[in-house]
Amino acid sequence: MNLQIEQLGVKLGANGLPYGIPIHPNLVHLTLGLFIIAIAFDVAGMLFPLEQPILKFLVLTAVRRGFFDVGWYNLLASAVVTFFTVAAGFFEIMLADPPTDVKSAWGLGASPTMLMHGLGGVLLLTLIVVMTVWRGFQRYHWRRDEDKQVHWSYLVAGVAILGLLFLQGTLGAQLGDEFGVHTTAANLLRQGKNPNELLR
Repeated sequence: MNLQIEQLGVKLGANGLPYGIPIHPNLVHLTLGLFIIAIAFDVAGMLFPLEQPILKFLVLTAVRRGFFDVGWYNLLASAVVTFFTVAAGFFEIMLADPPTDVKSAWGLGASPTMLMHGLGGVLLLTLIVVMTVWRGFQRYHWRRDEDKQVHWSYLVAGVAILGLLFLQGTLGAQLGDEFGVHTTAANLLRQGKNPNELLR
């Protein structure tokens, strides 16, 4: 695949990509942050009566609806960003050239790890979009006039997805750390090359 890319006149850098910094890991952290904030603020909205005395003591004016607003808009942003995260991941995984003689901490080779990580990305994209649709129906239809904008079952599902995100992130970390997929300095050092000379 790398040879075909180079035949198109695209030069691959030391990290095996046509650009200096991998895009996928940066978008992954944006997806994670937005989703975590969405679930955390919805939990805070549900527990608002318990927090209200603390907020009053700290002289912080907050209303329950504000927590739910933050939860909704962060989840919506997470769903949008995740499409780009998965797309960048598939593009970068197509250009990967991992070692075939290395096993991860889970005992997997590079190819099964990449396959699981790719399928996991599609699964999580689907789950985040489903959660966003579910959250939208709760916000605008089912619980529009209620004080609590979400149901506990939604929050339990969100926490379960956080667990899946942790497993998915571990697979991604193994690709970068243990297989050296698109890592620059660390991978070059493993190959006995000087990153200072190649990454100028």
